[in-house]
Amino acid sequence: MPGLTAPSDYSQEPPRHPSLQINSKEPFNAEPKRSALIASYVTPSDFFYKRNHGPIPIVEDIDRYCVVIAGLVGQSKQLFMNDIRKLPKYNVTATLQCAGNRRTAMSKTRTVKGVGWDVSAIGNAVWGGAKLADVLELVGIPKLTSVTQFGGKHVEFVSIDRCKEENGGPYKASIPLSQAANPEADVLLAYEMNGETLNRDHGYPLRVIVPGVIGARSVKWLEAINIIAEECQGFFMQKDYKMFPPSVNWDNIDWSTRRPQMDFPVQCVICSLEDVSTVKPGKVKISGYAATGGGRGIERVDVSVDGGKTWMEASRFQKKDIHYISDDPNSEKWAWVLFEITADILHSTEIIAKAVDSAGNVQPEKVEDIWNLRGILNTSWHRIQVQASHSSL
Repeated sequence: MPGLTAPSDYSQEPPRHPSLQINSKEPFNAEPKRSALIASYVTPSDFFYKRNHGPIPIVEDIDRYCVVIAGLVGQSKQLFMNDIRKLPKYNVTATLQCAGNRRTAMSKTRTVKGVGWDVSAIGNAVWGGAKLADVLELVGIPKLTSVTQFGGKHVEFVSIDRCKEENGGPYKASIPLSQAANPEADVLLAYEMNGETLNRDHGYPLRVIVPGVIGARSVKWLEAINIIAEECQGFFMQKDYKMFPPSVNWDNIDWSTRRPQMDFPVQCVICSLEDVSTVKPGKVKISGYAATGGGRGIERVDVSVDGGKTWMEASRFQKKDIHYISDDPNSEKWAWVLFEITADILHSTEIIAKAVDSAGNVQPEKVEDIWNLRGILNTSWHRIQVQASHSSL
């Protein structure tokens, strides 16, 4: 593509924060420490998880860079960055979460295939850019359209990023046109993250943000937008990121029997303690994040300090010291919710956290019940083993 290239090797990678936990060096996949993750409601870009499938693309000439919109539309169109910046700019606070978040814990049940993420393949940022619904109007697709006059029902995003899973072809994914053309869905073509120009790791110069949906659909380094009749047939839509039952293995899997995963289920993680922690007996603060998909809110976060025998409700907030209410107009529906509670821990025990979203969806109790061969969507109760000790060793 003019102005944007995908390198063939890893010799020109951007700098990264030294505190990140590296799960894969080439391609670079890394996450922050869990304590750093909840240090702020908005995740700094340095501490936002890095999920990549190949070398990071390089912008050689931003003035020549453009996105082509084509497919089942009246006439294709080239959009340069100046064209996109002329559209109304929106800031949307949205949490992105990799479908493989907490995969390492699931792999302890049975081996799974994929990058070994701990609990921090998630982050919350303020994304700035144009609404996709406004962009689609430029090629004659009115807002709230579900089918174009030429039979287009899906919007495919194609990256400049080249990956081995596509046999050297581009990373791509799609969402329904009804979602893309709905201004209330807040799908963005984003060029800013937390008030600054996107950095290379996070999609510079332009990426898609699909709030409430697994991160795999928020395509970075955008090259083309195609209006298509059927779902994208790319690897990551058809041969990955699908939820299978525990009975399916690599010998009997039939990818065509499952739809691509879109919304993320309700999730909750304790971040103030490691999975195995030693604390001094007394009052202990338990804090973390809760998130769910589809624009639903977090109705409740329950915490147990006796292995699940009894439960306490944690306080929830997005803005510090302001109680969060899931359906309040001032609440940010695409963003995570932080929680905290202080409890007396006098002896060794198991601390558990689980969340309920505004649709009444709950987290499964046991990871064994949702084990799947790709290790995605581990939303089981988060459990921390705590040793209470007066020793400072």
